[in-house]
Amino acid sequence: MRVSILFALFCLFGSVGGVRAQKAPAALTVFLDCNACDEDYIRTEIPFVDYVRDRMEAQVHLLVTTQRTGGGREFTLTFIGRETFAGVNDTLRYVSSNTDTADERRAGLTRTIKLGLVRYVARTPMAALLDVRFEAGATPAGQTTPENDPWNFWVFRVGTNGSFNAEESTDFLRLSGNLSANRVTEDWKIRLSANGSYRRSNFDLGDATITSTNRNGNFSGLAARSLGGQWAAGAFVSVSTSSFNNTDLSITFAPALEYNLFPYAESTRREFRLSYRLNFRAFDYEEVTVFDKTSEQLLQQAFEAALEFRQPWGTAAASFEVSNYLTDFRKTLFDFYRVEVFGFVEMRLVRGLSIFVRAGASRIRDQLFLPREEASEEDILLRNRRLPTSFAYNVSLGLSYTFGSIFNNVVNPRFGS
Repeated sequence: MRVSILFALFCLFGSVGGVRAQKAPAALTVFLDCNACDEDYIRTEIPFVDYVRDRMEAQVHLLVTTQRTGGGREFTLTFIGRETFAGVNDTLRYVSSNTDTADERRAGLTRTIKLGLVRYVARTPMAALLDVRFEAGATPAGQTTPENDPWNFWVFRVGTNGSFNAEESTDFLRLSGNLSANRVTEDWKIRLSANGSYRRSNFDLGDATITSTNRNGNFSGLAARSLGGQWAAGAFVSVSTSSFNNTDLSITFAPALEYNLFPYAESTRREFRLSYRLNFRAFDYEEVTVFDKTSEQLLQQAFEAALEFRQPWGTAAASFEVSNYLTDFRKTLFDFYRVEVFGFVEMRLVRGLSIFVRAGASRIRDQLFLPREEASEEDILLRNRRLPTSFAYNVSLGLSYTFGSIFNNVVNPRFGS
């Protein structure tokens, strides 16, 4: 009897909710498609539209994509009209600075979203409740150029952190630091970064104590020159040290050439990049390698093809890279090589149903740095040393299905999000 009553009540309330959901909303319906947005903040600050959780229910699909700039991040807002607004599309951009706080960044992005929605809301009954306000005395500034920027478009960042954890029989210490300097203009892209880390772990086994240490350090740099809308040339440099990779010192210099089948201006929505690098590499090893080397200089080449799409139906990305060491021209050029493939698809199949698949695989035949001495059980279990392998792969997949009310307007922060 109780089960029958509960089922009847469930059906009653469900039918009432269904009737409410079928009412035609007076407000513009918007599907917010943004992975880098504070959606609660946007819904709170822009209450004059109805947010829906499925793009097929929306009159406007707002797709927000991002990419890094020299001094921050650029948000590209693509407004895609649907139903009565089919064909009414628009694109706006908002650029935030690295020095902006999270609150400043979300406020600026939300203001740009408001501006983009006005042309659509103006054609709905909600337009009667809106007004346009202009801040007197405010004059828009022109785009900054290197000539009137005291930092000449250079942006610097420095950071450090450390942690220590201890229990009765174990303790862990970790220290790390990083430094970067970037300069991005229409013609040049310069990125310099350095980072280092040190990790030490102690394990008390009663009759003995095992200590594990791991250190890594790296400096990398890129200087790239635009050669038009689809070509670029540049050079990479890196200096690194890694106990995990049996390397006291590794130095690499690599000139590179890149071609994008799509114009770089469309990179937030689609890109298909083809690049070639020629790596001049020098190694100084901690231990004698499996090839009886304590140091060596090598020439390596690498080719990469990378494809990425961000569209209203979802996101897709794929890459293919092959590299090989040119160790002995009298033999095959592919004695020591690596082939890597990667793919990712996140797609909305039907209303409410989304699926994602991510997979990667590598054929590895270039581990010239491996120590001649076999790894101990401690090194294997504590991952202190890179182990020999001829392949690596990973696969992940998932799906989600959402149903019920199409509206997503209410923000309720009680007990957290």
